Amino acid sequence: MFTGIVEELGEIVALEREGDSARLTVRGPLVVSDAVHGASIAVNGVCLTVTDVKDEAFTVDVMKETLDRSALAALAPGSPVNLERPVRPSDRLGGHIVQGHVDGVGEIVSREPGDRWDVVTIGLPPNLARYVVEKGSITVDGISLTVVEARDDAFTVALIPTTLELTTLGRKHPGDPVNLEVDVVAKYVERLVAAGGSRP
Repeated sequence: MFTGIVEELGEIVALEREGDSARLTVRGPLVVSDAVHGASIAVNGVCLTVTDVKDEAFTVDVMKETLDRSALAALAPGSPVNLERPVRPSDRLGGHIVQGHVDGVGEIVSREPGDRWDVVTIGLPPNLARYVVEKGSITVDGISLTVVEARDDAFTVALIPTTLELTTLGRKHPGDPVNLEVDVVAKYVERLVAAGGSRP
């Protein structure tokens, strides 16, 4: 489990396509400092398993399902990526509960610069709109954000200077894809309501 508080802005070192899967090597000195084979690291909000650690980089295998449901396939050597290690039971939950399971890919529609922050509008797939609510939480490229405005086809977020400086959202432009993970609590509530609250 993650919190959506990005620890480090890493960089793609290599992306090797292997049939319908891929192998990704990512430079991230901080997150790799205690990484071992089998550890989990979120890369742009996608929970991936470390298969190798060398110097200041780690390698992960990315399966077809992940490539199909996320924007990882659009990355290339040199691309910046948001990195986060899993939360420990003793850690503060600074963002919200993030699983690292991407629900879909959105697209930056526009960004309006302010004095110290940017307001960014992100288009989202129609099947995710019902989970996005004003003042609710959403994960964008692994970043826990608060929704400013929710529409049927898009939502807006306000990015503070720290987010602009330390994450990929400070570098994204209209048309760029982003990974989206909606609040898992909303999905559980929907399923329970659909079941009519019946008990076994």
